[in-house]
Amino acid sequence: MKNFKLLVIMAVFALLLAACSNSGDDKADTKEEPKEKDNEKTEEVATTVDVTDAHGTVTVPVNPEKVVALDNRTFETLSDWGIELAAAPKPVMPADSPYVADEKVVDIGNHREPKLEELAAVDPDLVIVGQRFGSYYEDIKKLVPNAVVVDLSFDVSEDAETPGENLVNGLKDSTTMLGQIFDKEEDAKKLNEEFDQSIADAKEAYNGEDTVMGVIVSGGDIGFSAPSHGRVWGPMFDIFGWKPALEVNNTSADHQGDEVSVEAIAQSNPDWIFVLDRDAAVSSTEDAVPAQDVIDNAPALQNTKAITEKQVIYAPADTYTNESIQTFMEIFQNMAKTLAK
Repeated sequence: MKNFKLLVIMAVFALLLAACSNSGDDKADTKEEPKEKDNEKTEEVATTVDVTDAHGTVTVPVNPEKVVALDNRTFETLSDWGIELAAAPKPVMPADSPYVADEKVVDIGNHREPKLEELAAVDPDLVIVGQRFGSYYEDIKKLVPNAVVVDLSFDVSEDAETPGENLVNGLKDSTTMLGQIFDKEEDAKKLNEEFDQSIADAKEAYNGEDTVMGVIVSGGDIGFSAPSHGRVWGPMFDIFGWKPALEVNNTSADHQGDEVSVEAIAQSNPDWIFVLDRDAAVSSTEDAVPAQDVIDNAPALQNTKAITEKQVIYAPADTYTNESIQTFMEIFQNMAKTLAK
């Protein structure tokens, strides 16, 4: 009987040990794995970005609240991206720019007599200067010490060694920087790719032999746009390898072109004439005459190949105040289509 009781006690003890063992296994099996999200680190969103402007590396706030834009090469890009401006130089902007009609945008005036006190009153976070307003860079920095000032100027003057390259890289670099600042990097990349394609198409369309003449019409007069440097046409001679119809010593980058007689232009007998209508963009002179009327009614030009074969290309009407990457793309696309005919 004692042996039987001992056996029963041992059996119960064995069952208890087994139960304990199984219970431990169950707990081990059902132990929860750490949730992945508990181990994930929250990705930090950058609030600043380093960009390189005409003076060096600048740390700029991403998506700044109060923006002042003074560079006419940036207005169309900023507008297309829906960027609000606190202030801008309305007299030297395209008339159809939405910033001109927006009463909330403070008018800084033109670059000859800018109202810099109005700029300071805005208390901006970012000021974008360049080209016409580039010479005010230091003055603006002193006026708005709490703002970041970025200078997007690049050199296409007669002093530049590679004006064509400077124009292309300057427009693309500015677009990239604006994309970084306003969190529009994909838009900037796409815009630069389209710009590159427009250059490639225009290069392919030029036959390498036709002679080219660039002119600027202002106040009813035709000014010579020197190859290689200056506004709009000059750098394109380098970009596309155009053959100049006429080369003149001691030319400048003057915005109205150099004083070369219409007779001299006619004697060079260009295959193509490319025209910038300065007055169409600003309407600042009482004697302004549409460039096409001036060209069509210049007796000396009527027997040139460019006129007789209707090989005249006009820049968009607002080009003088809107030298944006979009404007140059439009010019190049028109060239590609017209030169290929």
